[in-house]
Amino acid sequence: MRVTIYTDGAARGNPGPGGYGAVMHYVDPAGKLHVKELTQGFRRTTNNRMELRAAYEALKLLDDGIRRTITFHTDSKYLQKAITNRWLYNWKRNGWLTAAKTPVSNQDLWKALDHVMTPHRLTFEWVKGHVGTKYNEMCDTLAKGEAMKFKKW
Repeated sequence: MRVTIYTDGAARGNPGPGGYGAVMHYVDPAGKLHVKELTQGFRRTTNNRMELRAAYEALKLLDDGIRRTITFHTDSKYLQKAITNRWLYNWKRNGWLTAAKTPVSNQDLWKALDHVMTPHRLTFEWVKGHVGTKYNEMCDTLAKGEAMKFKKW
């Protein structure tokens, strides 16, 4: 089964109140579209943590031993480039140190994300944010809505 996932994260203050949003969709064998929204807020977080958290939470729902083909759409170059430019692979190989020999930021989430990514065939695609891409806009609204529960924007 092919699954498409859109993700976005938001934080006000960076660190500050934040949230993530993810929208997953797939078409079942009968041709019916299924859409699932995921969202959660945090009192004190960063935008990058929320970007990673959105991807992790979406993949965690698919952590059932079935190998899937998954296309991610994210407006986070941090997330997208870490996968497509093999930063994640290099961080693991280098003992979770960057090329500059400093500890990888958000290591806990990168490790968790790496774990739930492993069984799947993944493609990470960057999408420009705030240009009307339907599901990216939905994720943005979800993420900001969660952050607003802790502090007004």
